[in-house]
Amino acid sequence: FLGVCGDEFSVLRSPQSVVFRDGSWPIPGERIPDVAALSMGFSVEDDLSWPGLAVGDLFHRPRATVLVTVKGVDKLALPVKGISYPIENAVPFSLDSVANAIHTLFSEETPVVLQLAPSEERVYMVGKANSVFEDLSVTLRQLRNRLFQDNSILSSLPLNSLSRNNEVDLLFLSELQVLHDIASLLSRHKHLAKDHSPDLYSLELAGLEEVGKRYGEDSQQFKDASQILVDSLQKFADEMFNLYSGNAVVEVVAVKTFNSPLTRKTRSILQSSQSKTENPYNLAYPYNYNYSVIFNIILWMMIGLALAVIVISYNLWNMDPGYDSIIYRMTNQKIRMD
Repeated sequence: FLGVCGDEFSVLRSPQSVVFRDGSWPIPGERIPDVAALSMGFSVEDDLSWPGLAVGDLFHRPRATVLVTVKGVDKLALPVKGISYPIENAVPFSLDSVANAIHTLFSEETPVVLQLAPSEERVYMVGKANSVFEDLSVTLRQLRNRLFQDNSILSSLPLNSLSRNNEVDLLFLSELQVLHDIASLLSRHKHLAKDHSPDLYSLELAGLEEVGKRYGEDSQQFKDASQILVDSLQKFADEMFNLYSGNAVVEVVAVKTFNSPLTRKTRSILQSSQSKTENPYNLAYPYNYNYSVIFNIILWMMIGLALAVIVISYNLWNMDPGYDSIIYRMTNQKIRMD
């Protein structure tokens, strides 16, 4: 089980094929997807110069990676044992690149890829996830109805100061219900956890943030919700880890607020001087790896066409109509017969 708690990246449990080094190296928030990709054995575009992740067993990579993002809290009281790293520049990120890599490399084996944000009713399923989680509640109406069923977590979960009649509390509890249902539905298809294709789960929980806005972060409701969330995450991590026979990585990202990068671009009267400073030698823009292929195709095609035109033109210019052309040859024979 691997956790990222706000400004802290803690490795609480991981398979032997993933090696994390002990040290206080900060990890940039935008490189968290790269850490997930490298831990699964995939390559990334930009080299990750972070010494916390070492090269493990390349022939026995994790069968699953689970990333749970918890918004509204900068740190969770997860079990403190293992390796921890500080995190810096917590910006919004997604595992779309990892999902695309899995879908491209293992499309024939139909891996399980699930990306879900219950509070936003946002869901993305690829491969066998459509059949495994077809009964999973994904909309707010479905989540509310799921809580009041007989086998929901309300019958076994101590609510303490939380209420069943408050919409904010129900949103928080419904997200915990999603964690329980994912592990329960996957347990019915254990054979998928033993195949060779890696699986990916990405969940975003915003219920705790809404509880903090509703009652305040110093309220008893927020403290009880935080403790319930920690217990649920620990149970969910243990269940997923056991379903994949100890060969799964579970990540938890707890952030107070994301630092949204500035994306607006404006023109300035100093733009020309700034461009010279950025590119003082007037270098051309870098080409991608397809440039050489396209260049060779166009070059040799033009050379071949030019040679073909020259050869055909030469033969036509030096052709004898009386002997080389079948039209004149038939005409001459007809004249002789007449």
